[in-house]
Amino acid sequence: MRIAVTYQDGKVFPHFGHTEQFKLYEVENNQVIRSMVIPSTGFGHGALADFLKQAGVQLVICGGIGGGAIAALNAAGILLKAGVGGEADLAVQHFLEGKLPDVVPVCSHHAEGHSCGNHGEDGSCGHHGTDGSCGEHCH
Repeated sequence: MRIAVTYQDGKVFPHFGHTEQFKLYEVENNQVIRSMVIPSTGFGHGALADFLKQAGVQLVICGGIGGGAIAALNAAGILLKAGVGGEADLAVQHFLEGKLPDVVPVCSHHAEGHSCGNHGEDGSCGHHGTDGSCGEHCH
């Protein structure tokens, strides 16, 4: 399995469509056997899904993500774990241990072409509850 994590300075980057790089993890028998950082420069929201599909990615782990990007990943057959923050390596380990929740926090305004503007250092949106529910700014 190949996993891609939005990546910056060792951490999960907080917004899928704005990430400048991904860290790719090759996983066999539920163990990471190698990893590498690749640039995503020059790719937009929709093109990132095609880029990742061509790279053989089967799962994306990211912070926030918009509805258009979710749809593009779904169409490409790529699984998604969103609303994740902290260390990228630890996020992958948590996934392999079954500890990442199936929550996809998405605000309707992400689809309008702008970001939430309140992403925390841990990659969370800052307006979503721990259960993935939206705060008062979401529709």
